[in-house]
Amino acid sequence: MSSELTNQLASATVEDDVDAPTVSDPSKVVIETASKDDIYSSAKTFDELGLSEELLKGIYAEMGFSHPSKIQATTLPMILKKPYTDLVAQAHNGSGKTTCFVLSMLSHVDVNLKKTQAICVCPTRELSIQNYTVMMRMGKYTGITILCTATEENIKTAIVQQIIVGTHGRIKNWLEKRVLFLEEVKVIVLDEADNILDASSSGSSSQADDSVRLIQRIKAANRRTPVQVLLFSATFNDTVKKFTERLCPKANRVFVPKEDLSLDAIAQYNVRCPTQESKLDVLRKDIFPNIEALGNIVIFVKRRNTAALLHNQLKGEGYICTSIGGHLTHPERDAVINEFRKGTTKILIATDVLSRGFDVEHITLVINYDLPTDAFGRPAMETYLHRIGRSGRFGRKGIAFNFIVDSKDVEIMNSITQYYQKHIEEINAGETERFEDMLEKYNQSVKPGSS
Repeated sequence: MSSELTNQLASATVEDDVDAPTVSDPSKVVIETASKDDIYSSAKTFDELGLSEELLKGIYAEMGFSHPSKIQATTLPMILKKPYTDLVAQAHNGSGKTTCFVLSMLSHVDVNLKKTQAICVCPTRELSIQNYTVMMRMGKYTGITILCTATEENIKTAIVQQIIVGTHGRIKNWLEKRVLFLEEVKVIVLDEADNILDASSSGSSSQADDSVRLIQRIKAANRRTPVQVLLFSATFNDTVKKFTERLCPKANRVFVPKEDLSLDAIAQYNVRCPTQESKLDVLRKDIFPNIEALGNIVIFVKRRNTAALLHNQLKGEGYICTSIGGHLTHPERDAVINEFRKGTTKILIATDVLSRGFDVEHITLVINYDLPTDAFGRPAMETYLHRIGRSGRFGRKGIAFNFIVDSKDVEIMNSITQYYQKHIEEINAGETERFEDMLEKYNQSVKPGSS
């Protein structure tokens, strides 16, 4: 394991499940049970869930949780009640969904059986590492062994670890090399399931096909014992939602209406820029001079060459920043993320490789330097939500600026605002005093004792 990855695992933050909100009005969550006869009561405490003493010790002593968050209170009884039932669940970023499927995986494992019994598939290496970190902490007192595809890539002998977490590509590679066996797998999780199952997010159906085949292979290898399938994400578009109905026809379902997904804790603004080149001026003159009191900043761009160009421009003017994209080697990506987590750099320029599942406690500002679109240039509604959701995490407030240059950008943002039924205030580049007022208002709102 590289030293940078070791540092990243040690410094990684996890979701503050206790106080993070799910939706502004929890009653708007739509719950569909697989059977009309199934009645599930929300869990008020972790103790009533039938978890082992070792798991409860991990929850209370290691994680520091006091009671379930709203999404945990709703879904954990569905997940943990026997006979085990599949679940398709939607929950806001930072609301505690990771704990839901981690507890399911850990509670399924027979610690005396030295074979793989649970698998978690993630769309990115960074999310795999974060989930692995949570599993290691929560399962600290159980004796359960866990393997992450990011920490052990060149496996040559049969895997005996009881839980596997990683990207679908590496898991597929281990299956092809016949070092990973599925005969004892009892639960499979797809985290950020909509991204994994939606071909339009990448322009390719290979990831979705591989994940479906993996689920089918696990079920075929475990005809004696039903396999529980858990699909979690902050977003599910209509196409993916219908697909999950075919993939998991007997699943319990928990969804949030899309109009309640706009993340009201995040102040969102559309910034009108006269030219592409003026975007840099907005950063230098309108935003950066007013962010001394803010935490970390993430600037999202569409392409890695844009990330490199912007990085060089800002660095050349004396700003301490860094950039990350899929073109970097794994050690390079680990080093960048570790620097950002530790606060060595406050400004991170990223492609959508980090739009999902990237938890850093003090990200307060997200800038959509390039607006989110899918592989075909269409507005990416779900990506927008995941991007701005990097700020305002753990129940805190955040800010998002969307840079708009031309009519295409206007069309994209109009589609996004109509989809989420969310009005977004507009501000013009060069209105420095308005930027000052907005950022000062934010600074005041997050001071201790403010509402």
